[in-house]
Amino acid sequence: MKYFLLLLAVAASVHATEVRPCQQGVKFAEDDVKITNCAVPPCRLRQKSKVGVEIKLKPAENIKSLTTNVFAVVFGVPLPFVGVDGTDACGNIYNADGTTKVGCPLRAGEEYVYKNAFDVLNSYPRIKVDVSWSLSDGSIFNEKVYHCFKIQSRITS
Repeated sequence: MKYFLLLLAVAASVHATEVRPCQQGVKFAEDDVKITNCAVPPCRLRQKSKVGVEIKLKPAENIKSLTTNVFAVVFGVPLPFVGVDGTDACGNIYNADGTTKVGCPLRAGEEYVYKNAFDVLNSYPRIKVDVSWSLSDGSIFNEKVYHCFKIQSRITS
């Protein structure tokens, strides 16, 4: 019985997560985003835990660099996830099977996997939030977004 429950837990953690595209985001397939232990929203984000995110990418153009942008909308105000928002995403780019880091640049038409994790800090309020996650070129003006999704979440203790 223990092994069955362990297998069930592992299977639940690797299924694709149902997410919504951002308005400025590009289209993506249903199985392109995986969030640890969350197949269907709202995702439960436990304080003092680390949540993993995987995104399948197949860029339509060559990409020199990528920036991670992550924020939660709390009462209409976007608040960045400390330690993840605004960071370089290139160090989190893997080959298509997710086993070898390849970094940037990314070549058009090739498949990649972006893997990252973020801490859910104890200081975050226990509320429902919409989390937005995007990969962009990091430009201050005329930012180009290559992948973007939103997901309903609940921060819990």
